Amino acid sequence: MATNGDHCNNAKKPKPVLSRTWSENYETEVEVPGTPKTPRTSTTPGHEKCTFHHDLELDHRPPTREAMLPEMSRSYRLLLSSLGENPDRQGLLKTPERAAKAMLFFTKGYDQSLEEVLNDAIFDEDHDEMVVVKDIEMFSMCEHHLVPFYGKVSIGYLPCGKILGLSKLARIVEIYCRRLQVQERLTKQIAVAVTKAVQPAGVAAHVHGNERSAKNQQ
Repeated sequence: MATNGDHCNNAKKPKPVLSRTWSENYETEVEVPGTPKTPRTSTTPGHEKCTFHHDLELDHRPPTREAMLPEMSRSYRLLLSSLGENPDRQGLLKTPERAAKAMLFFTKGYDQSLEEVLNDAIFDEDHDEMVVVKDIEMFSMCEHHLVPFYGKVSIGYLPCGKILGLSKLARIVEIYCRRLQVQERLTKQIAVAVTKAVQPAGVAAHVHGNERSAKNQQ
C-alpha cells in the first residue's frame, strides 16, 4: 500500500470520490463531490444556508422541537378524526401528543449538525491503512410512506493525515438516519459527511436495508 504522503501528493488534483450504493433493486456509482461547484441557499424559515444540493444538505434544520409539538399533536388528532375515530375516547386521549413526540424523536437528526456531533474528535495521524467500521445499526423513516425501515451501515475511508474517533462514524450515521429518508440518499449523505470531516483520499459507504421494510415501501 502506498504511504500516506503518496496519497496526499496524488490528491493535489482531486478527483470526485466514488460512493457505491447497494440495495435489492439498485446498484450504481454516484459521484460525491468534495467541494460543491454551485452554491445553494434556502429562504425557507428554519433552514440554514447550504452549498450542497438539497438532498445532500448537512445543516438542514426545521423549527425547534418544542415549537413543533403543539401543531403536530393537532395534526395527529385531525388524522384520527379523518379515520373515523373519536380522539376524545379514553384510549386515544393522549395518542396525538405521543405520536407527535415519537415522530420528533425519529426525525431528531434535523436538529443535529456534523460539527456538533464530531465535537473536535478529529485527530492528526499518519495512518495509511483503510479505516473500516462495519454493521452500524440503522433505523430510519421512509419519506414516501412514513413507515420505518432499518438495516446496517458499513463505512470505510483512506485517511490523508486525519482520522475520526471510531464512535463518531456511528454518530454520523445517526444524524442522517433520524430524518425522512430513502436508502440511496442516506448513503450519499454519510459519504459526503465523512469527506467533509477529514478530507480522506477515498471513502465508501454501504447501506444494507432490511428486505421486508424495503418491500413495505413499494
